[in-house]
Amino acid sequence: MNDESYIKKCIELAKKSETLKEIPVGALLIINNEIIFESHNSPINDKDPTSHAEINVIRRACKKLNNYRLKNTTLYISLEPCIMCIGAICEARIDRVIFGAYVDDEKKFNEKILFYKKNCNIDHMPEFIGGVLKNDCSLIIKNFFKRKRS
Repeated sequence: MNDESYIKKCIELAKKSETLKEIPVGALLIINNEIIFESHNSPINDKDPTSHAEINVIRRACKKLNNYRLKNTTLYISLEPCIMCIGAICEARIDRVIFGAYVDDEKKFNEKILFYKKNCNIDHMPEFIGGVLKNDCSLIIKNFFKRKRS
């Protein structure tokens, strides 16, 4: 499978979270082209503000692999990770993060990452690649909030 195939799977997971009235974000973790774990946003249903798709994947993958480090892995997400999730991704030592939609745009995301690298004393920073199936991923989020406001 390629990056687009994995992001398409994240979109399916995002749609699942939307059916549960959660903000539609999906994520999965890959080692050697094998999906180790997949999840979606669930803070409302879990009554846990940290229950983002990325955090759920990281927690479950660490338990499955019996290690708090997830070296040699790639995390796929339908939406750019928030600061909390970026912190967890860095602490888990994930190598690559590939995501679909930007919250704002690529320039602002890159500025955030540069700020974190410069000011937050982070020991490990993965490679970030954004914009994979950006329009498809953006549309899910935009439509979700449009329906919520109407």
